[in-house]
This record gives sequence, structure tokens and C-alpha cells, in this order.
Amino acid sequence: MPTRAPFLTAILCLACLGPAAAAGDRTHAGHDLGRVDFATSCAPAVRDDFNRGLALLHHMTYPQARAAFADVAKRDPGCAMAHWGVAMTYFQPLWPTRPDLAERESAWREVERAQALKPPTERERMYVAMVAAFFEEPASIDYWLRIRRWADATARLHAAFPDDPDAIALQALALLATTPADRVTRANADAAAKLLLALNARYPEHPGAMHYMVHANDVPGREHESLEITRHYEAVAPDNAHALHMPTHVYTRLGDWEGVVRGNLRAAEAALKVPAGDKGQYVWDEFPHAIEYLVYGYLQQGDLTRATAQRDRLLATHALQPSFKTAFHLASAQARIPLARRDWANAAALAPRTPASGIAWDKFPWPDATLWFAHGLGSAHLHRTADAQAAHDQLVALEAKATAAQEMLFARNIAMLRLELEAAIAQAGGRNDEALARLREAAALEAATPKHPVTPGPLLPADELLGDLLMDLGRPAEAQAAYRSALAHWPGVRHSIEGERRATAALAAR
Repeated sequence: MPTRAPFLTAILCLACLGPAAAAGDRTHAGHDLGRVDFATSCAPAVRDDFNRGLALLHHMTYPQARAAFADVAKRDPGCAMAHWGVAMTYFQPLWPTRPDLAERESAWREVERAQALKPPTERERMYVAMVAAFFEEPASIDYWLRIRRWADATARLHAAFPDDPDAIALQALALLATTPADRVTRANADAAAKLLLALNARYPEHPGAMHYMVHANDVPGREHESLEITRHYEAVAPDNAHALHMPTHVYTRLGDWEGVVRGNLRAAEAALKVPAGDKGQYVWDEFPHAIEYLVYGYLQQGDLTRATAQRDRLLATHALQPSFKTAFHLASAQARIPLARRDWANAAALAPRTPASGIAWDKFPWPDATLWFAHGLGSAHLHRTADAQAAHDQLVALEAKATAAQEMLFARNIAMLRLELEAAIAQAGGRNDEALARLREAAALEAATPKHPVTPGPLLPADELLGDLLMDLGRPAEAQAAYRSALAHWPGVRHSIEGERRATAALAAR
């Protein structure tokens, strides 16, 4: 089997060549993706294509990464790490997607192929062991046990090879993936950022160093950190949908709506060029991901026309990848427009589980809950009590379903929706103290729950709804405080800004 220089030699050679050689060449086989240089025992002829696959993996461009690694495995049948790469594309640690049994079995077969080729270096064997930790016992449905095993194996890899840039990047990713779901904390993000800043200083074009840093900064209190890396990542891979989209997570936290729109217009177009599915039969779910961020950004700019056009663009796009992300964005993009406008009639008219075909809604409790919530909230405000209560009952069942699946972050988000709907039902029934109590409970839960990367922000911030109710009750001082609390969590949100102005004006008029 052809061999390459050991990893340390590769790093020393890059150092000898200087920063320009180590970081200046951003292409892999003609694709502008940043720069990785991963030493393997594979044939020299596949080196550039392996590096391209790894760069795509760090960009979370999983369909293209899988194809790239599969091509390497075909061209070099002795390349164990190509099978490692294919297996790595079957799970997405920061995304809401979960590999099904067929995908877990496919990935495990790739692991077994890599193991059977007996990787000749301890480093390669530890990389293979890392992905094996996730996919062993493929029949098991415990996703979070898999994530914890993978994170532990990644930590062992990093400890054994502390100067390996890709081991560093993956260790940072593992820290982000194991962030607690039951509290807002910077601890994991800070630990990941410490690794990534050092990595970025050595390899400023490494896609994992940039990408995972943006994820680390998608946390309250970190959104202003390392903005130069965030802005650079927007430009490093101009044809890569996720790289174009990802900086807009930070721009959303900053209330930079021009940045959100700019990045996601480009990301949506780039996503349409990447087919998904085993036969390329679907539109990649990065497209609906970008579209909902566009809807959100346009709504905060007060541009209803463009927000509606993007929603309609999504609904008119056929053969969308039938994933959690697609289901979430189909539901949320529909719900956001009437809810943002307090258009209760159109909210009540929303039909849950729309579109009815193409999405297995039973598999996705949180996306399913989104349209039930919008329908129920609109119904409650129109005093259609039976419809509102029926929607509430659905939310209770979906919250229980997510909890049973140990998807606690999803369950907490459904609980927020349930509490907000309970408040609206209580308000419609004249039980204002109960309504206030439910909204305060929702606001406390929201403040203690990490924002999932799938969403730009809550459909309606709980503190914003609390401010609306307090204004209705003639309590502008408390409403002003509620709106300011909402803006502290979600800067630049249009309705909260307008609500705070109304409350301030009402206080001045007294």
C-alpha cells in the first residue's frame, strides 16, 4: 500500500514553507473551500480529493462530502480513511437530523471496511475508532448515547495527537455538540473557542477552525467575539451554501438584518445546485434553512412583500429533502408571517402538517408543533375555544413524544409554545392573572434554554407576548420592562422595538 509522510512531518513541512504555503492555497481540485492538509496512508493520487472531501465535511456539506469520499474509496481501494470519511457524513452533530436504521447500518459497513483495511498508523486507527464509537450497535436508537461515545472518542484522539488540526477542530465540534440542553451556558462554547482560536492562528484558512468558531459564537454573550473570523467565513467558500449561511446565525443575534438577507440570498441559490438523497432526487434541506432565515430577516426589516415571496418560493419548490430541517422550515416559515403581524385570522387558518405529502410529520414533533401552535394561538385570539384547546392537546402530546425520545431541547421548545398557547386561552377566558403566570413561566423557560441552530429565533418571544398582554391590561411600565427583556435576548426584533416605544409613549402621556 502506498504511504505518505507521517503527520508530524507534514506539519513541519508546512511550517518550513511559511504561512502563504500553509494557508494561501484555498483550493482542492479547483474548489474554493478553505485549506486542509490531512496526512493519510492513501495513494498520493487521491490526496487532493480526500482533502476536498474533508473540507466539505468541515463545511457540513454532507451530500458532496460523501460523494467525494466514496470516489476516493473507489479510486484507491486500500484507503481506509476514505471509508472513515463516508461514515462521518451519516451523522450531523449540531443539526436536528438523526440517522435512521438504514443510514446507521450503511455507516457501520463503512466502519467495518475501514477496520478490515487495517490502517497502518495509530492516528488513522484512532480516527476510525472515533466514528466507530458513534455507529457501533446500529440497531440501538439512543442517539444521545452515540453522541457521548463519539465525543469521548474524539477527546481521546485529540489527547493523543494534540497538534493535529483536524483532531482539534473535531474536538471543538464535540464540545459544541454536547452543550447541555437544559440551561444557557457559555462553558462549552468558550472551551471550543479557545481551541479554535489557536487553530485559526496557525491555519487561518482551515474550514473547521472558521466554521465551528461561528457556531461557538452563536451563543448569548459571544456574538461579538471574533467577528473578523465570522466575516471571513462568509467569503471563504463562495459556492458553498452552508458556509454562506452560517455567519448569518451571528448576524441574527446582532440584529444585522442586511447581513442576514445578504448571506441567505446567496446560500439559497448555492443550495439549489447541490442535489440530496442517494440518487440526487431531492432539493437539499440547506435551501429551506436559508429561506426561513430570509423570511425572518425581511420581517424584522418590515418588508412583508419580500418575506411572503420567500415563503411562497419555499412552498412552490418540489422534491424537498424529507428531513427534520425541511419539516421545521416548512412549518415555521408559514407560521412566522401571520404571527409577526398579529394576523390572528390567517394564523387560525393555517393547517397543521402542511404540506401533507412528502414529509413524515409523525417523525418530527417540534416541527409538527409549530403549525399547531400558530393555528391554536390564532384561534384563541378569535375566541374559538374548541379549536384552541384541540391545538393545545396536540402540543401536550407532542411534548410528551419528544421527551420520550430523550430529545429534551425539542421538548423544551414545544413546552414554550404550549405555555404561550395556555396564556392566550386563559386571556380569552378573562383569566388574566393565569395568562400572566403562564407567559412568565414561558419567558423563564426561554431564557434558560439554548437556541437550537435550526431556528433564527422563537416564533414569538415570550417576553414580547408578556409585554403585549401587559399593555392590554394598562400596565405600560411592566410592559416596557418586558419588551426590553425581549430585546436583550433578541436584539433588533421589530415588534419588540415597536412595543417598547408604545410603552414608553404611554408612560410619558401619564
